[in-house]
Amino acid sequence: MIFATVGTQLPFPRMMQALSDIAPRLDEPIIAQTGKDTQSWPDLDSRASLTPTEYKALFQKARVIVAHAGIGTILSAKRWKKPLIILPRKHSLNEHRNDHQLATARQMERLSGIHVAWEIGDLEDFILETDLEAADDSQSEGTQRLIQHIRNQL
Repeated sequence: MIFATVGTQLPFPRMMQALSDIAPRLDEPIIAQTGKDTQSWPDLDSRASLTPTEYKALFQKARVIVAHAGIGTILSAKRWKKPLIILPRKHSLNEHRNDHQLATARQMERLSGIHVAWEIGDLEDFILETDLEAADDSQSEGTQRLIQHIRNQL
């Protein structure tokens, strides 16, 4: 199963349309948390919102997660060691108030298990991969040095 989430603030029709287009070619369902989206996505198991318990259960059960470049989703993927495909929202397409998600995606792309779909076509390529690396909660070398430096100061 693929779990797609757009977060709690805004719908993300471009991502939902892409997933809806891909869904008929897959051998697994896509369950999508769509937010307050007014459109219908008949090829997706769409849910406007989820309880924290439902969200956790779907996240943990999923083979892969597809999401906007939201920090909460990124942290969840690392926590539950899931491959994460992020499609950043774009200000130029009126998907967000600025391009902070593009900046987030550029930084997150460096992390293991975080796969950035810069274009819609990239999304399907990642979804079709059967051996996507999972995100993990390990710390980068820079983070480890910073933590050690702080500990040395105490």
